[in-house]
Amino acid sequence: MTRTPSKSELLAGLGAEPVVCDVFDRESLVGAVTAFRPDAVMHQLTDLPDDVDEVAGRLEGNARIREVGTANLVDAFQQSDASRFVAQSIAWLIDGSRPASVERLEELTLGVGGVVLRYGQFYGPGTYHAEPPPPPRIHVDRVARPTADALALDSGVYEVTDDGIG
Repeated sequence: MTRTPSKSELLAGLGAEPVVCDVFDRESLVGAVTAFRPDAVMHQLTDLPDDVDEVAGRLEGNARIREVGTANLVDAFQQSDASRFVAQSIAWLIDGSRPASVERLEELTLGVGGVVLRYGQFYGPGTYHAEPPPPPRIHVDRVARPTADALALDSGVYEVTDDGIG
């Protein structure tokens, strides 16, 4: 799913069945998820720019997607036939703590018996870091397998880093 119509062709080219929907439009999101009839809902929502120098200006939007977007997606999950909910989070602290929006995302996910994946910072091609940043981190080429494996995990919080999932 994307909220950007121009990304549909890219997703289709990668073998996905693109669905254009805005996570902030709760009714449309519930309709899209229930119509798709997924076995699982995997939350990989962000509102981050492609340019790392623009991150500071997008923090409010990213916090909103973690809170409002997650709440809407959880609602859509609960109204669907899906049996699993997996959501991305972050493994590192910001200013020594977890932002309230991260805590809310994790609370909502665990509230429906979901799995929280606290990813380390991505590095490698197409990320903000060409070279490994300080831990926790994970190379972008190594993240898909543990993410797929998370569909079989018990509800809880797991870190996904270069050291594995745990």
